[in-house]
Amino acid sequence: MKKSLVLSAFALSLSAGAASAQTLTISWWGYNGEKLDANVIQPFKEICNCDIVFETGNNADRLNKLKARGGKGVDVIFLTDSYSQIGIEDGVFQKIDRSKIPNIEKLYDIAKAPQGDYGPAYTIGRVGIVYDSEKVEPLTSWNDLWREDLKSQISLPGITTTAGPMVVVEAGKHAGVDAYENADEAFKAIEALKENTVKNYNTGSEMVNLVSTGEVTVAVAQDFTLASLREAVPTMTWAELEDGDIATLNTVNIPAGSENVELAHQFINFLLSTEVQQKEAEQGVDAPVNTEVKLTDEQAALWTYGQEVVSSLNRMDYAKMNAVKTDWIDRWNEIFGM
Repeated sequence: MKKSLVLSAFALSLSAGAASAQTLTISWWGYNGEKLDANVIQPFKEICNCDIVFETGNNADRLNKLKARGGKGVDVIFLTDSYSQIGIEDGVFQKIDRSKIPNIEKLYDIAKAPQGDYGPAYTIGRVGIVYDSEKVEPLTSWNDLWREDLKSQISLPGITTTAGPMVVVEAGKHAGVDAYENADEAFKAIEALKENTVKNYNTGSEMVNLVSTGEVTVAVAQDFTLASLREAVPTMTWAELEDGDIATLNTVNIPAGSENVELAHQFINFLLSTEVQQKEAEQGVDAPVNTEVKLTDEQAALWTYGQEVVSSLNRMDYAKMNAVKTDWIDRWNEIFGM
């Protein structure tokens, strides 16, 4: 789940001149910085009477930096669930005290404890299939990616992207196997899918460009790209898959070496509050996981929203995926090239 605006002047500190007893250090991407400042940071600073400083960067860079420091130097870290699973396995996060985060009880079940005793999800998205309804017949299942009429029509996410491994999982299902247990059959299905695939993409903007130029009419995509896709090609449609979309979760955790554990719990609880989640959703920052958030149909159209939609999502087993990821990358590259 990527956003548009980059954190700028307040990346190091939001109140350099303010005296405070504590400093909360947050590691996050730095997107939508101005809205996050207004909706989350400034209101929380009034509550905590603390200073806040930031580390910014992508998932891998920030997690690797935290691991190199033995889990120290950061109090709260925002990561996608695939990377937070790595942090859990590497022992750089601490278990959270749920009694100090009462707003967790307001969340969809999928967001409360997505990775056990560690941090909750604060926003949710999904990976599915988009298609140009003017040029191709509707896709109603992941199996439709292998349809003969879609030859040289599809763009797949690269294997090192968030959605790439999800294609392997669905290829396994298409072949009638568990991809984690039988990679040979899963990648035979990927090989068969190559004929329908024009190109792998590595960023959402690259995929949107492929659609806008007419090079592809179908793509496996994250939902945050839908608005841009429709802006480029108004007839791009989110497929209603009978076998379900796949959930993507952004999580928030407390590193093992946090020096402000109580304040970190307080911040996470504030982030999950109905008021903050409502503002973030209304302003196009993040999809809500708080079930008390109420959106209009127009607002909801942007998001993975509502109990029915959320309950229909499938989950990735990132512990299993991390164990086979290197092999999957090698196999994928043998098929599609580097």
